[in-house]
Amino acid sequence: MKIELIVIGKTEDDYLKKGIFVYTKRLKHYCTFDIVEIPSVKPSGSKTPEAVKEKEAAALEKLFIPTDFVVLLDEKGSEMTSVEFAGFLQQKMYTGVRVVKFVTGGAYGLAAQIKKRANFTLSLSRMTFSHQMVRLFFVEQLYRVLTIIRNEKYHHE
Repeated sequence: MKIELIVIGKTEDDYLKKGIFVYTKRLKHYCTFDIVEIPSVKPSGSKTPEAVKEKEAAALEKLFIPTDFVVLLDEKGSEMTSVEFAGFLQQKMYTGVRVVKFVTGGAYGLAAQIKKRANFTLSLSRMTFSHQMVRLFFVEQLYRVLTIIRNEKYHHE
């Protein structure tokens, strides 16, 4: 299975870059994993938050093909424990899903057409985190989930 994390904008803080690198390197032992960055749209006097989301949505839509299983990461999504998330991902593997694309929004979130395209919306927490921190939290959880699926000793229940 190929897994992508699609993010809007660059990760700027070195401590986050280092943590993301650690888990991205670990993930290579379990799956094909990539982080795809699309440029963020800078708001200006004439650009409303909706206009920013629409422009980012146009770039996101170019990355999707009909067979992709698209999961939005949003605090309003379904909550799961790490074990439940492992079961969710394992079920996708068993049913022949070849590509899962996890998508985080920019500063203003995601446009309606991206929400409509999504197959599922997942919450990492009901709290709001910076979109840069979510990247680190997600890659750690993905690593944790893959070790759970393989019954390895990283996760303790």
